[in-house]
Amino acid sequence: MSGNYPELVRAESLIKETLKMEEEKFLVLLDRGIKILNDEISKIDKVLPGEVAFKLYDTYGFPLDLTEDILRNKSMSIDTEKFKSLMKESRELAKKNWKGSGDAAVEDIWFGIKDKIEPTEFLGYETNQAEGVVLSLLKDNKEVDQLKQNDEGMIIVNQTPFYGESGGQVGDTGEIVSNDFKFDVTDVQKKLGDLFVHYGKVKSGSIKLQESVELKIDVERRDNTRAYHSATHLLHESLRRVLGTHVTQKGSLVEPSRLRFDFSHMKPILNEEIDKIEDFVNKMVSKKSDVKTRLMTPDEAVENGALALFGEKYGDEVRVLSMGDEDGRYFSTELCGGTHVKNTGDIGKFKIISQSSIAAGIRRIEALRDKQLEEYLKNKEKLSNLSAEKDQETIKVLSQQIIKLGGKPSFEEDDQKTLIKNLTKQLETISVNAILEDKSKNIIKDEEINGVKLRLQKIDGLPTKELRKLVDKGKKDLGEGIVVVFANKDDKVGLAVGVTDNLTSKFDAVKFVKVGSEIIGGKGGGGRKDFAQAGGQDQSKIEEAFEKLKALI
Repeated sequence: MSGNYPELVRAESLIKETLKMEEEKFLVLLDRGIKILNDEISKIDKVLPGEVAFKLYDTYGFPLDLTEDILRNKSMSIDTEKFKSLMKESRELAKKNWKGSGDAAVEDIWFGIKDKIEPTEFLGYETNQAEGVVLSLLKDNKEVDQLKQNDEGMIIVNQTPFYGESGGQVGDTGEIVSNDFKFDVTDVQKKLGDLFVHYGKVKSGSIKLQESVELKIDVERRDNTRAYHSATHLLHESLRRVLGTHVTQKGSLVEPSRLRFDFSHMKPILNEEIDKIEDFVNKMVSKKSDVKTRLMTPDEAVENGALALFGEKYGDEVRVLSMGDEDGRYFSTELCGGTHVKNTGDIGKFKIISQSSIAAGIRRIEALRDKQLEEYLKNKEKLSNLSAEKDQETIKVLSQQIIKLGGKPSFEEDDQKTLIKNLTKQLETISVNAILEDKSKNIIKDEEINGVKLRLQKIDGLPTKELRKLVDKGKKDLGEGIVVVFANKDDKVGLAVGVTDNLTSKFDAVKFVKVGSEIIGGKGGGGRKDFAQAGGQDQSKIEEAFEKLKALI
């Protein structure tokens, strides 16, 4: 169908990867669903309860027609009436819980305004300030003739240097002034494609329709934002070079303090891949080459090598951004209406600070540049040094500073959760490493009993979830033998035992933890012959448990 839909050719590798991923996901779903279904079939005679079929569908994503096919081959059926009633209940509950955004009535206002005034002319590519005429004023989502001191409202002018949020780039901030009138612009949104709406508050004076005003953007904030936007273009191309051409932008956020980039990819990015991606970007930055902007039709842009995003709609004329010098050719060429640096050197040093999965086949990268990156690394280093000193209050303060580097206070809750999660993980790693390096808290004794190597390890202040890693390391260090690790923290004791594979015919880790757990006041634990884990409360009995386990050998 590429004759009618040429974008299918551009997206060929992405389509293949997506189909492959969907097949693999369905096979996993199929395997899990069949196991659950077979277990339920063994409990019935001829008819599968509708509740079971609904649970398979609603909880595990197992299609109803597949359940029917499997049962048909076994001369069985489903209580479809019950299934349908449960489906109806589920839909009604979902409808009842959905409240909607509440913005529909407000959005209708813009259609009326657009019928009365011309589209806003954007001057921000060429200038940071301009004069304009007030065409529309709004307060409490209603059109008004005047805005006075302390009023929160919206202003639309005939032309503006302020960028309206779009393409992932946030709107500009700044001020609109005229004589004694001053309006602090806190955000700019584009309505119905070409109405630039300036949101903010009147700090002094008043303004009426048809009056002339001067518009000034926050230049430093704009410079940082455009540097991050240009970095996003270099990042996109670098991802495609390192991970493959199936990588396509799925969303982005470009702010003056960071960038966030969502893209199609099926698995976590390896550390060595991240290094290569950063090297590509920083190499283009270091070459300090000029960024070129051209206006052309979408077809001409694609013919000139521009990367058009699959599924995006473009107008009759598009801006084509080319940047990065690669042996006389541009490194990245994309269609983009955002603001950008004039030279790649203005971007500054670039680094990826986190990656995460936000949906099936979609990954998210967050990155910093220049001064924000320097501050982030500086605080992170301080945090690492202070963790060993247990200065919890300072760690907390620095943590908040690092989180703030993720964006303005109002940035999305999901983004904040991701940053806090990543930071918490870093803090835990730092804390664990500090404990392991402290010989007074991490005591290891290697012995040999009846020809069997034994490692006894006791650690103070370590979370029990770290025990598995220590057992695996101990087994690796010994090569052949048994590893017993006790960790105590917050009046709780964790016990883990590992037995190397060549000794599982003689020794059972489950038996060891059962004996050890009973001594420290636990309930026996569980696991496999090669690894088992348990807990308890009595730290004073750890040495006694060690001796008992040695006696078992």
